[in-house]
Parts: sequence; C-alpha cells; structure tokens
Amino acid sequence: MEISVQFATSLDSPHHIAIAEQLGYDRAWLFDTPHQSPDVWMMLALAAQRTATIGLGPGALVPTLRHPMVNASAAATLAALAPGRIAVAFGTGFAGARAMGAAPSTWAFLREYVRTFRQLLAGETVEWGGAQMQMMHPAGFAPPRPVAVPVLISALGPKGFAVARELADGLFTVNGETGFAPRFAWAALGVHGTVLRGDESLHSDRVRAAAGPGNALAYHATHEFGGDVVALPAGRVWLDAINEHPPASRHLAIYDQHLVGLNDADSTAWDAGSWQAIPQTTLTGTATDIGDRVAELAVRGITEIIYQPTGPDIPGELEAFIAAARRPDHASKVS
Repeated sequence: MEISVQFATSLDSPHHIAIAEQLGYDRAWLFDTPHQSPDVWMMLALAAQRTATIGLGPGALVPTLRHPMVNASAAATLAALAPGRIAVAFGTGFAGARAMGAAPSTWAFLREYVRTFRQLLAGETVEWGGAQMQMMHPAGFAPPRPVAVPVLISALGPKGFAVARELADGLFTVNGETGFAPRFAWAALGVHGTVLRGDESLHSDRVRAAAGPGNALAYHATHEFGGDVVALPAGRVWLDAINEHPPASRHLAIYDQHLVGLNDADSTAWDAGSWQAIPQTTLTGTATDIGDRVAELAVRGITEIIYQPTGPDIPGELEAFIAAARRPDHASKVS
C-alpha cells in the first residue's frame, strides 16, 4: 500500500509537498480548481524544484479547462523537471467544472481527450478540432518523445470504469468506492479526516477544521449527483440553507470553501449535528482505527491511499496520518 497525499492547491502547496516527502509519503497530488486555487502546473513545477523523490501529479485534470496540447506540454515540462516521478489523473470535473456553473464533460469527450493527450506525448500526429497537430518541441524545449507519463482516470460509475479500463494505467477513485479496485493493478483512493487525540470529541474545534471539509464533501457530492442529502445527519438543515440561494448562483454557495473549510451552509449543518457523519464520510479515528481501516482497504484492492489534510496545522496532520497508516503492528494484516 502506497501512502500518498493530496492538497487543495494553494500557494503553500510546494512547501507542504516538501514536508510530505520528508515524512515518507509516496506521491503528492494537487487539485485542478482554478476557481479557488493557483495554477496546478505552476505549483507542481515549484514542488519539483523543492523535492527529489516524491511522485508528483495533478489530480484530477478537467479536460474542458484546457486544450489537450496545453496539458500535454505541461506534463512533458514537469517530466523534465522531475524525471520518473510524474503521473496525471483526469476526471470529468466535479468541483473543477460545477463550481463555475459548467456541466462536467461527457465520458465520450474525456475518452477522446485522454487518447489525444497520450498520443501527443507518444510523439504522434493527431487530429483535434478538425486539424492535425503534434508536439513540435525542439531539443531543449521538452523531453524527446515519447514521454512516459502514467495516466489515471477518476471514475465512480460503469461508464467511467470502462474508460479507465480502456485507456488508463490505473483508477483514481473517491467517496469510499472500492468495488472496481480489484480490476486494476493501480487503484488509488482519496480520503479525508484526522487522527483523534485521546478522547477528543468529533465536534471539537480542531476536528471541525481538520475533518469538517471532508465531511462536507459528502453533502456537496450527494447533492450534485442527485442523492438524498436529507438522509445525512442535519441534511435537511444543509439543504434548506443552500436552497435560500437563487438557482443561478447556488453553485457558488455550495462550492465556497470546498475541501478547504466550511461554507455558511456547512457551518449551519455542523452546528445542527452534521459532525455525526464523520466516521462514515472520512477516515477519522484513533491511530489504531486508521491503521486497521487502511489495512482493510488494501484487502479490498486499494493500492494507494491519497490523504488530504485540512486545517491550520497541515504538517501536524501529515505526520499523524502517515504514522497511523504505516503502523508496524498492522503490516501483517496487509500481507
């Protein structure tokens, strides 16, 4: 089991990635969320200059945000800065599209996009938008083609899994979805949460900051994918707060502070008891609890855990999580 980290991309991300490398994390992924973050490729390039061993990649790129040549050129550039350490994940666009009021890309579009991206890095001439193109970078402008960059695809349903099986080197999944993991040699799962300290309460201020954004993700995702938010603790309170906003701007209220903090609706729901969902929506518990759950996920076919820390003490969250996830006394359970 690889233990990786994911960050909501910020100006501090290169520094946090350097800390993650020192702590022994295998890979660092950064969100592609231009509506709330600095450019993902810029921050990865800075991280490449500050690190030597940790894997790096955007997770997950949203195809509708950039021409495939732009992402192919950026991936090749990062591969030149950090040889052998790069991977790229693609998704249809959860926050990266919906937060700007846009629909996610179709799986048909993503399939063609990823195929084109891979062909460009292979040095092939491809057709896009009715015209032929190829990476024409001379020596010194990009690595010579082919450029080997593994590709993962973020998927939750049958269509996505089919595209991942067809085109990807691995699966990048979230929301606790592990059913398709055994079909992939590389199955990465994004998780959120925090290691509890002693008899710390789930509704403490520290847990609110460290696990609250991951818990809120369940409400955002359930709403956006047409699920029953009311079935979640304080779900009615959250939904009523969101529905106070006009439909045309409702997405701005939902995605405010997404995976960074709690927006107004999240905070209102937290005070009404949404924190009770934390054991189900995040990987939160004692160090023993987290070690056991990581071992269980390995048995289900997950080969890479991707932990996203939040709150005011990112280095502390990183240190506590990797210590719990790699506890020596649960290594035998994994094997």
